Amino acid sequence: MTKTALITGAAKRVGKAMAIHLAAKGWNIAIHYNTSESDAKLLMEQLKSSFPGQQFALFGGNLNNAPEVETLVSRVVDAMKNVDLLINNASVFDRADFAGTDTEFLDRQMNVNFRAPFILTREYVRLAKNGLIINFADTRITNNKSNFAAYSLSKKALWEMTKMAALEFGPNIRVNAIAPGLTLPPEEKDEDYLWKLAGNIAMKRPGGLDPILKSLDYIVNNDYLTGQLLFCDGGENLGLTD
Repeated sequence: MTKTALITGAAKRVGKAMAIHLAAKGWNIAIHYNTSESDAKLLMEQLKSSFPGQQFALFGGNLNNAPEVETLVSRVVDAMKNVDLLINNASVFDRADFAGTDTEFLDRQMNVNFRAPFILTREYVRLAKNGLIINFADTRITNNKSNFAAYSLSKKALWEMTKMAALEFGPNIRVNAIAPGLTLPPEEKDEDYLWKLAGNIAMKRPGGLDPILKSLDYIVNNDYLTGQLLFCDGGENLGLTD
């Protein structure tokens, strides 16, 4: 039976790259999106054209809305019969320091970046019985900078959840995480923005998508790996150079 992956936030950027990468390896893809419906449709048509023997389907859902999150995995299982891999990729990344974070802002960051993966993990374990979960953390979890306070805290919580879930749900469900660093520039910035930041990390260059896709393959193929975090950040988690 062809394996199926559910990727949240699959319509664009890293999520889209992982969808194409896995499809090329024979996976069916459940493409989750929220506001990027047109991008999701374009991706689905691209995948159907390139891989006509596989199954691709769209699943909308606002990860800030708990009832919509709670039904997502069951909708995918109903439509695609099995889900072998859940990738909690979607996130919101908004700047505000600790003192400048109001309650509504905090709720949105925590709901999308932590509560949604928690709910999806719970429902995945209930419905899938066997499989793999990959959570997207962030290299920021290693420091206490507060310029993205709520975002950073949500990703710290996600990493702690990864370890807790791995311990509870093994051996049938493996749970691991990837922590990207300088991967893609923000949509309003260009590649030069990443190169300037990269001057302060060990590898002195942005990583692009390739390290993430290689880490994805490593986690998928290593069936004894659980509760682990792969930093795809060129050493940024080690601290900044002078």
